[in-house]
Amino acid sequence: MGEHTVASFDEELGQVSRLISDMGELASSMVASSTKALLKSDNGLAQRVVSDDAIMDARQRELDTRAITLIAKRQPMAQDLRAVVGAIRMAGDLERIGDLAKNIAKRVGAVGQGATPRDLSHSIDSMAQLVLGQVDGVVEKYAARDAEGLAQLRADDERIDVKYTSVFRELLTYMMEDPRNITACTHLLFCAKNLERIGDHVTNIAENAFFVLTGEQLPPNRPKLDETAAAVPAA
Repeated sequence: MGEHTVASFDEELGQVSRLISDMGELASSMVASSTKALLKSDNGLAQRVVSDDAIMDARQRELDTRAITLIAKRQPMAQDLRAVVGAIRMAGDLERIGDLAKNIAKRVGAVGQGATPRDLSHSIDSMAQLVLGQVDGVVEKYAARDAEGLAQLRADDERIDVKYTSVFRELLTYMMEDPRNITACTHLLFCAKNLERIGDHVTNIAENAFFVLTGEQLPPNRPKLDETAAAVPAA
């Protein structure tokens, strides 16, 4: 974005961009911490993630207020308008990522009380690392104005879909092998689904960021590779 003749306009646009970066950093921290709390049965860390969601909500409200005020005062056009509207949309997805991380954290106590198979720690952790890489990458690429990188990051979401299908099948296998695993594995299924949904929100952010930078839409209907419907064995 080029500089404007009114310096305060640039400052207001900069404040909106900084809030997106702040929300992105907080979203990344919440995803990382909720996963760590899940794998280590750390209830204290899980509670901190739940508390951080209030901060995320407050930042989204601040961004919405600043963005709407900026539109009313400055009546931006073209790329500036795309940037402001895109920021509102991206903030909504970042807030939802925070909600999903909170949901994972709220299941930590329930999972810790069950007989969780140790082998699952690696699978959940590797899926979480894929998701975390996507969350970190989308904010970094938007800040760097890397439209091509955003398009590639959106395509990379298929790796999360494939991993989710694998984790889903593993969890079903553990539940069928030993009924004592059912409670913990059911909670872990919800956690894995939350991680997969976080990847979907990152995809939304990448699409909006790409449009902000280029004025063009990425092709619709990216193929989904979630095959969990086919993973349920026939009775």
